[in-house]
Amino acid sequence: MPEDAFRFPNDFLWGSATAAHQVEGNNTGNNWYAWENTEGKIINGQKSGLACDWWGGRWKEDMDRAAAGGQNTHRLSVEWSRVQPACDRWDEDALDYYRQIVRGMVERGLKPMVTLHHFSDPLWLMAQGGWESADTPQVFVAFVRKVVEALKDYVSLWVTTNEPNGYVANGYIFGVFPPGKHDLTAAFKVMTNLVRGHAAAYEAIHLIQKEARVGVAHSYRPFRVARKWLPLDWWAHSFANWNYNLAFARSLTSGKVEFLYQTESVPQARHTQDFVGINYYSVDEVMFSFKPAQLFLDRRFPRGSELSETGFVANVPVGLYDSIKWARWFRLPIVITENGIEGAGDELRQRYIVEHLHQTWRAVKQGWPIEGFYYWTLVDNFEWERGWTQCFGLWGLNTETQERIWRPSVDLYTAICKDNGLTHETVEKFAPELVQKLYHR
Repeated sequence: MPEDAFRFPNDFLWGSATAAHQVEGNNTGNNWYAWENTEGKIINGQKSGLACDWWGGRWKEDMDRAAAGGQNTHRLSVEWSRVQPACDRWDEDALDYYRQIVRGMVERGLKPMVTLHHFSDPLWLMAQGGWESADTPQVFVAFVRKVVEALKDYVSLWVTTNEPNGYVANGYIFGVFPPGKHDLTAAFKVMTNLVRGHAAAYEAIHLIQKEARVGVAHSYRPFRVARKWLPLDWWAHSFANWNYNLAFARSLTSGKVEFLYQTESVPQARHTQDFVGINYYSVDEVMFSFKPAQLFLDRRFPRGSELSETGFVANVPVGLYDSIKWARWFRLPIVITENGIEGAGDELRQRYIVEHLHQTWRAVKQGWPIEGFYYWTLVDNFEWERGWTQCFGLWGLNTETQERIWRPSVDLYTAICKDNGLTHETVEKFAPELVQKLYHR
């Protein structure tokens, strides 16, 4: 008999996620500021500017919105270049401001999850070689210690690194993120040093805060073979799956970085996750191509998939279930640290949220240890090299006035958070076309 409501555990975490450079505004000391000011790097030459003006205080009204919407947690990041504006200097005022933000979240009933590295690096660090330098893991750990000491009274959930696989692929292989390289040797160095940095940060956090829970937000793409009759496509699938989905993640159990046919031992990385974070958006079909710059790979969304406004995300809900199934391999609690879709039009977003949460519930129903879900994102923000061209927010944003613009998905997600699940009434109201599919099988 079909369920009337798809309920989640009583202590389930319902939240949304943000990143410092995308929401704070006027971050001028990091590599993304320099990237934005380099011609041709951002769509339409757009700049983050004020972003969502969190550094000007608008985090307060956004956290009011999150709390009013029934959310009980929020994932944010700390901007390294604000806390450490020079290699030999700390900004205590910036640390105090972050302390105010996380304290404000707790006061609003929101449990903070803090990401310590979310794509952006200080300009001074890049001048010293960035993550290609063998010194950077320890430089990073000094920053981590400083932040954890400052915020430990309010934060116990930590993400050391957001999408390390995406950081390496986009910045050092495909060149669409800073520093814009196409260098496999550099990519291997950076991947290895990110593993070292994570492992050292994990140890440092636990020394400071015994009750801390530390993880990584892994970008996971459930790859499929595009043309099953073609052996080269099977090779392409295997190559993409290992190097993108598995290389960083498996190093945290094996103590070895195996990436781009190179191997390096990092034994201190073994068993350095307390939970597995999953950032899931879409499924890709992978095929072989004669494109050396793309590592002889090409990708497409599954045929017939419903696409977002700019074609950046395909609505393939079962891919989230497959991602959770993959994460079970680690035998640890699982958190959906990002899931969402772009588009100023809101109808597809409502279907996307409902269908993806139904897949999450399928996993919960089987007893899989899923502890929380963070929608990306709370308010439209600056989407990296895509600038302001994509709208992922539950709330829209007028970048000229900083006005937040209500969308129906605000009310959908509010109902889900307050009901601790998907009810028949909610689905019927916000995505009536899914009622037959979800409730009358």
